[in-house]
Amino acid sequence: MQQYVLSKKSKITWISGMLIIIGFFSHFVLKNVWVSEGALIVASILGVAPIAIQAVQALKVKVVSIDVLVTIAVIGAFLIQNYEESAIVTFLFLFGHFLEQRTLNQTRSAIKELTEMAPESALRQMEDGAFEEVEVDAVDEGDILLVKTGAKVPVDGTVLSGEGHINEASITGESVPVNKTAGAEVYAGTILENGTLQIRADRVGEDTTFGKIIELVEEAQDSKSEAERFIDRFSKYYTPAVLVLSFAVWLFSQDIELAITILVLGCPGALVIGVPVSNVAGIGNGARNGVLLKGSEVIHDFSRVDTIVFDKTGTLTQGNPAVAEMEFYDGQAEEVLGYLASVERESDHPLAKAVLQEIGETTFSIVEDTKVVKGGGITAQVNGHRVAVGNAALMEQEHVLMDQKAQADIRRFGKNGNSLVLTAVDGELKILMGIRDQVRVGVKKDLEELKQLGVKNLIVLSGDNQGTVDVVARELELTEAHGNMLPEDKAAYIAELQQQGQIVAFVGDGVNDSPSLALADIGIAMGKGTDVAIETSDVVLMNSDFSRLPHALGLTKATARNMKQNIIIAVGVVAVLMASVFFSEWMNMSIGMLVHEGSILVVIFNGMRLLRYQLNGNRRRSGYTTSSSNEVVKTPLRTL
Repeated sequence: MQQYVLSKKSKITWISGMLIIIGFFSHFVLKNVWVSEGALIVASILGVAPIAIQAVQALKVKVVSIDVLVTIAVIGAFLIQNYEESAIVTFLFLFGHFLEQRTLNQTRSAIKELTEMAPESALRQMEDGAFEEVEVDAVDEGDILLVKTGAKVPVDGTVLSGEGHINEASITGESVPVNKTAGAEVYAGTILENGTLQIRADRVGEDTTFGKIIELVEEAQDSKSEAERFIDRFSKYYTPAVLVLSFAVWLFSQDIELAITILVLGCPGALVIGVPVSNVAGIGNGARNGVLLKGSEVIHDFSRVDTIVFDKTGTLTQGNPAVAEMEFYDGQAEEVLGYLASVERESDHPLAKAVLQEIGETTFSIVEDTKVVKGGGITAQVNGHRVAVGNAALMEQEHVLMDQKAQADIRRFGKNGNSLVLTAVDGELKILMGIRDQVRVGVKKDLEELKQLGVKNLIVLSGDNQGTVDVVARELELTEAHGNMLPEDKAAYIAELQQQGQIVAFVGDGVNDSPSLALADIGIAMGKGTDVAIETSDVVLMNSDFSRLPHALGLTKATARNMKQNIIIAVGVVAVLMASVFFSEWMNMSIGMLVHEGSILVVIFNGMRLLRYQLNGNRRRSGYTTSSSNEVVKTPLRTL
């Protein structure tokens, strides 16, 4: 019976409202007191039923809830035959709860949208080679799937064949479609806007990126921040205190109506709901914008961060070596580049891949008598010419003459943090290339935004040599730069910063970053990093989009401010109402309840503003967009 009554709470609300209208219409228009009082009595009894049930349930677990206060107040008003007050109080309380739930559901719309995006079926290749539609739960790792135009990608996987543009907004928050070809990664829940793809299932079910997003955000919304825990403790003692105050007022004044009014006005509804709605809205905004905030506590801690420590490779930089600078030493550039590409095709060294990527299409020659010089490079015969490709030590070994300009270029390239690739043909230096891991597109602007948000220290820690780290630090204008650091060194440095009283966030993406991510006050993982890093972190930037970091910090600061605003509104309204009871003539139960329910809606709508939050100067507004691919932006190449 109790569950049935509670399930019909919305209908009871509207019926009570209609009865109140009938009651007042009969009293003021029809002048029929019996019909008026009858309607108000039924409205009072009907309306208090679900409130009283919830009050009893709360008392069973030794909690004096808001429902207890309202139930006592309504019964008291009913007993003193103040039927208008009892009916109006129950209706306003139920109507406020109805609006509250409806509004809160809107703040959870980000999660609802995500779950609705979850794919339900997939086209799986059968043994005879044909594709058959199956439920997505039936797909196993390694299965070959077909995705057609307009369909959702059912799993995380790798494109085997085909080409198309995929909308990855559900994963990254970026609405610009991304081109996918053979070898590219695709994610469950994204939509193929055109083309046809055959993919191999790499991760299925809850293990997909999409599945983890839903799981993490739902867990985050269920968690409680320090402010929420404080309010829970406060309410635990505050509500009984209101009961005691009401009883004391009645004891000394013998004014039962005044005592009942205090019960109604003392309900801390806005205080209880204000902080959770801010957290839910903040987490929902993050989910829509490619930022996973793992809980309300994360919001509180992240908003106070004053020091951010970065890993270098894969975080501040692309993680892929590329040619950054180049010098030519004679006019036969095209021919020599062909020789260089022909030799580098014989090597699987990462620097060789960077050189080939830079040269692109060229004329290849037959390579003979190839020799790998350990720690130096490679030599070979190409079209009758002796070609040497490697570092300065190899050039010296090959007796390659280098004039003062070449030596100055080598020093300059080295100072800029480059790995050097020199190419000599028949003992003459022809090309000097500087290869280094490139800084991510737009990172410097992102770091400037972090400073504007109040971050005082931006520090990079890396296992690379100090010279390379210094180059990145100078380019990005970081506060400190430390190289040659092992994972344990990074963790020790973070612990030292914390001992100095700094609130530290660490941003990384690798397994070796996990200790630092766990130790820092806030661990921030790049979404394409390792599973260990993502699981250890408190915040995940989906698709490894560094530009989400300023938005995440700005969002948590806005959410923390919003919580404080809601607390001030809630406490202020209760204080004003209580003061009005004792120092004014106009305050009564109905007016008090109306103001009380209004304050609940005010804090809810204030919290919902976070759903529309965008960082000032956001790139989407200014027309600046970051690439969702791993394209490398190079400095202009100087040619002699």
